[in-house]
Amino acid sequence: MELHDHIPPTQRIGALSGLRVVDLSRVLAGPLCTQCLGDHGAVVIKVEPPAGDETRSWGPFSDGESAYFSGVNRNKANIAVDLSKADGRDVLLRLLKDADVLVHNFKPGTLERWSIGFDDVLSPRFPRLIYCHISGFGETGPLGGMPGYDSVVQAMAGCMSVNGQPDGEPTRVGMSIVDIGTGLNAVIAILMAVYERERSGRGQKLDVSLYDCALTYLHPHAAGLLQAGVEPRRSGNEHPSIAPYEQFSTASGPIFLGVGNDGQFVLACRLLGCEEILSDDRFKTNALRVSNRSALHALLQPVLLQQNAEELSRKLLEKGVPAGPVLGVSEVLSAPHTAHRDMVVESGSYRALGIPIKLSRTPGSVRTPPQNLGELSRDVCRSVGLTDEEIDDLIKRRIVFASVDPSP
Repeated sequence: MELHDHIPPTQRIGALSGLRVVDLSRVLAGPLCTQCLGDHGAVVIKVEPPAGDETRSWGPFSDGESAYFSGVNRNKANIAVDLSKADGRDVLLRLLKDADVLVHNFKPGTLERWSIGFDDVLSPRFPRLIYCHISGFGETGPLGGMPGYDSVVQAMAGCMSVNGQPDGEPTRVGMSIVDIGTGLNAVIAILMAVYERERSGRGQKLDVSLYDCALTYLHPHAAGLLQAGVEPRRSGNEHPSIAPYEQFSTASGPIFLGVGNDGQFVLACRLLGCEEILSDDRFKTNALRVSNRSALHALLQPVLLQQNAEELSRKLLEKGVPAGPVLGVSEVLSAPHTAHRDMVVESGSYRALGIPIKLSRTPGSVRTPPQNLGELSRDVCRSVGLTDEEIDDLIKRRIVFASVDPSP
């Protein structure tokens, strides 16, 4: 049988159709990476340990299932295998025989201890395999091999130091932005390697670390320090290089103005009916507005307090001035534009964020919802040539775990 037999033929589409991915990753960065590949047609086999991905136990829960796990594990065939045992690793090697990509986020050295390291074993045995290792700090260096989670890396990579109010404490970004960005960088790395393999016929090892990715988020702060010697500072909701590019209060709630150039500033002032600001020499250019930001804010705030955030945002956007009300998560998920962009998808009881990358001829799709632990263990094992008797034996010996298996 083929692994995609459980997917209707009409849904076997996508730009990455034909790509086969073995996913050993857990938590967020790796699963997000492989979900993106799966959304665009790759066959993704998620191999979980007997206890499952730890996020299966993270709340909140819906019908007993973790929303956290569900959000990044669709479009994957699920098998549970104990890779700490030799027979479990044999199942993995069978999966890798026809795989294009292996993704994992074990601590550096784990696969080597299991005698399935890339350089010594996997690359010689599977020369076309693209091996993507996601880690906290990479394998080498003073922090090489150390564990790293999103918030810790936010702290260590300088992200928290530039986030928060000027007179407040360094603040964690309220989303797992390092994990998410690292997962997307891993997607880019994999696609680069797939493209290069067309020329060389060879796979390669991809080293993608949370720490490296977090450092790239320090623009323009790092550029300003490295090139101009300007020490970064926390600026709250203000942009360090543009004004007015910040949050204001209105009669109906907060609004964020993103006035990015002099032309937009003129349009905004005219629409707000405060043209007199345009004749003030302190605000003639963006550089002057940044230098006199507090004075400009003090003049604009009373005007904006008379406005409705959503109505004003619409008017400004129609004039070409970026602006938007500050919405809560429930508000944006129910917003008409979110629905129009198909950014909330539903399949039975499954509801999740949609696919942000829109391709005209080969669009991504949600084909299968997140699966139970070991839901397709038997099918996956059959797809790599194991007989039903061999599968039963592996399950009996607790090497492979199937969700329908009655044993404890």
